[in-house]
Amino acid sequence: QVQLVESGGGLVQAGGSLRLSCAGSTRTFSTNAMGWFRPAPGKEREFVAAISWGGGTTMYADSVKGRFIISRNNAKNTVNLQMNRLKPEDTAVYYCAGRYGRSTESQLDEYDYWGQGTQVTVSS
Repeated sequence: QVQLVESGGGLVQAGGSLRLSCAGSTRTFSTNAMGWFRPAPGKEREFVAAISWGGGTTMYADSVKGRFIISRNNAKNTVNLQMNRLKPEDTAVYYCAGRYGRSTESQLDEYDYWGQGTQVTVSS
């Protein structure tokens, strides 16, 4: 089982930026598609962004499209989420997730392993 550890969360003012990182524990990470999720009203977690195993395909929720950028470095077993022009409604715990498949997916149940989450707080 791949272990994931997120970092980079914190407190930022609206309009600011944060960069989240997720480190995977094994080389299997580099063959898995990855995603980021966050809790939302009425949902356990909502999709934020995903990236294919090689990084060639990305997918974003409409609410973050044009503001967030997902990327990965398979040599370092890391996936990142650059969050720009942050809004108070982006405040949440952000979870990194991986799936034993290579394509991007937005459904929660497509993901097989999860990190513990990192808190992002955006003040108005």
